[in-house]
Amino acid sequence: MVLQSLRIVSFRAHHETRVELAPGVNVFYGPNGAGKTNILEAIHYLCLTKSFLATQDTYALQTGAAFFEVEGLFSGSQRSHVRARMVFSAGEGKRAFVNGAPLERLSEIAGQFPVVVAAPGDHALTSEGPEVRRRFMDNILSQARPVYLNDLLNYRRALKQRNGLLQRYRRGAMPAGLLASWDAELVQLGSRVIFGRLRFIRAFTSFMEEAYTLIEAVGERPEVHYETIAQMETVGGVDEIATLFAEKLDRASHRERELGRTLAGPHHDELVFRLNDFEVRRYASQGQHRLFGLALRLAQYFYLKQQLGEEPILLLDDLFGSLDGRRTDIVLNLLTDGAVGQSIITATGEAPFTDRVPFHLPAHRIQYVEQGRVWPRSEPMVRL
Repeated sequence: MVLQSLRIVSFRAHHETRVELAPGVNVFYGPNGAGKTNILEAIHYLCLTKSFLATQDTYALQTGAAFFEVEGLFSGSQRSHVRARMVFSAGEGKRAFVNGAPLERLSEIAGQFPVVVAAPGDHALTSEGPEVRRRFMDNILSQARPVYLNDLLNYRRALKQRNGLLQRYRRGAMPAGLLASWDAELVQLGSRVIFGRLRFIRAFTSFMEEAYTLIEAVGERPEVHYETIAQMETVGGVDEIATLFAEKLDRASHRERELGRTLAGPHHDELVFRLNDFEVRRYASQGQHRLFGLALRLAQYFYLKQQLGEEPILLLDDLFGSLDGRRTDIVLNLLTDGAVGQSIITATGEAPFTDRVPFHLPAHRIQYVEQGRVWPRSEPMVRL
């Protein structure tokens, strides 16, 4: 998948910005606060209808503006020209359009324009709580398998309803059988979510090993372990998971009534990352955290490429400031030798790209950003 052009209106620092992009390496550089990351954020909105910065939509709306709009022209191996548009207003919320046709549900866009983003916040993947790693897993699976996203959204709705009942009757007697229908739905949907995650982890491990080979992390063996309602290594299918899930819900029922929330299910799942048998979260150095996070994003990229038959767009936000010279060379070689399709990068300066990326070729492009405006590097910059 290649993003050929992008238009941004009233989005954060950008009043109205239009940019053309190359099919290979694209670099946007400029001072901090210039609006570089906003470009990546706008692309993420087009691809997944939300920000990767985990902020509310209203925060992306330029001060004083009634709405923001993002529009892009994509081309891919399966569709040559597809125009996507996302509009948000505080009163009406978000609306998404593909080739001019409105989508009935925002979730319909997942997987149409696959995207992977590596950003400074990725340190949370290896250092913070399990909800961050669940989001990572759900992001990948939602793009790779629309049916998974549908199950996940329905599970969350059922969980919200069930938790509401537990809260409502926390201090009183609950009518007999009131939870039964929600228990059945929760088990049915949750078992499918767990099964999808289990299959994903079994496949994803090999992509992590490949990623560590690509970044030349010699002597380190990455592992990804999935912890859910029960030990899953020998579970054959959804029905077996459903049986285990129902049993765990039954055992937790008394405690759930006391606390007013559901204590079993995939919303409590965890991914445990290990290097050479040591847990990354507890024992890894800062350098190992950074490399593991980078490997996770590369593994995500190659997994989605295999699953979708389409190269994702790779967004790299201020990545190279944290890499040493050797790893910078390795990553830029991956971006320029055909291993990765289109990449869109932000940085505060031209180095190290000008010495390593052949910007004289039409496959690559470097542009300057300042105060929400973008210039090709070859053009003079008019200071505002």
